[in-house]
Amino acid sequence: MTTRRRFGLILLMVAIMAALGYGFWPQPLWVEAATVAPRPLRVTVEAEGKTRLIDRYVLSAPVAGYLHRIDWDIGDSIRKGQPLVSIDPLPSEVLDPRRRAQAEARVAASEASLQAAQQTVTAARAEADYAKLDFDRIAALCKQRCVVTEAERDRAESRVRQTQAQLRSVQFAVEVARHEVEAAKTALRHSAAQSDGAARETVVVRAPADGQVLARPRQSEGIVEPGAALLDIGDPHALEIAVDVLSADAVRIRPGTPVILDRWGGEQPLEGTTRTVEPVGFTKLSALGVEEQRVWVIVDLRSPAEAWSRLGDGYRVEASFIVWQGDRVLQIPASALFRQGEGWAVFVIENGQARRRPVEIGQRGGLAVEIRSGLTEGEQVVTHPDDALREGAAVRIRAEQ
Repeated sequence: MTTRRRFGLILLMVAIMAALGYGFWPQPLWVEAATVAPRPLRVTVEAEGKTRLIDRYVLSAPVAGYLHRIDWDIGDSIRKGQPLVSIDPLPSEVLDPRRRAQAEARVAASEASLQAAQQTVTAARAEADYAKLDFDRIAALCKQRCVVTEAERDRAESRVRQTQAQLRSVQFAVEVARHEVEAAKTALRHSAAQSDGAARETVVVRAPADGQVLARPRQSEGIVEPGAALLDIGDPHALEIAVDVLSADAVRIRPGTPVILDRWGGEQPLEGTTRTVEPVGFTKLSALGVEEQRVWVIVDLRSPAEAWSRLGDGYRVEASFIVWQGDRVLQIPASALFRQGEGWAVFVIENGQARRRPVEIGQRGGLAVEIRSGLTEGEQVVTHPDDALREGAAVRIRAEQ
């Protein structure tokens, strides 16, 4: 073998060994990193809510009657004390031929009863007069000649009182018969087919406050029962926000907690303040069918009324309750944390190598977390560390947040 060929084989073997060594040599891992720095941090509780009127009035029928058609439309403005609904007394029923004949027969029967009672009064009056005359005669004889005994005089006096009582009784019977005649004639006279045109008593339902018509459960005229809903009214410019939050989040919210209202349809978020955290929870099924304990939190709007003038009753909003915030908080992305025993740790990039370091965290604000100890400002940590990353591994930064 010539010297030139031998030298070529040696170079080839060296190149192959170099290629194999380079292939098996550990390569730095590409990672994403973030710099530890003080920034504003806000911890919020986010939930979906809806607007509702602070004062809503449901007007109902105070009595049973015949409702006039309601001409108010939803959105119409009303003033306090303005007449809104009129209710007339229930109309009389229509008499068919059979019932009309029965009514006429009742009139005739009641008139006959009245005449009989009047004749009874005449007979009772005659008997009472005779008893009075007989008593006067016996009393005179008793005083003059004592022809009659005291017992006969007492019996005559008792007879007078008895006949007088019978006269009064039959006179009352005449009055009863007279009223029965009037009632029978009234039933015959006042029917839906024969209106006498007399004035009817009308009940007027008035507006209890200024506002607008929100709902109209009943529009057409017809018979209504007491308590039937007729109109819903309220002031759409007096709104509040009702937000149902998880009970575990509700304990972190207090009256006075600031609220940011997003995704309500306007260009700018609205500001609000927590007024009430209701002390009673309720069970609600989530979108996944899981039962959750929720609590109603009531929010007052603090932005100028012109900013939310297009909002109405029952509109959807997304509320963010600011339970904690700081202006200069040392923080890192929450994705950089991983569990280490009972605590938390991160990978810090030092001289191109990843070093595991335990940290103490504080407030968590969604995508960022407060660092209380373990890191200093300006250090870089690996975000989204995977299982391939080990202590002391060489790393190369792909992108920095």
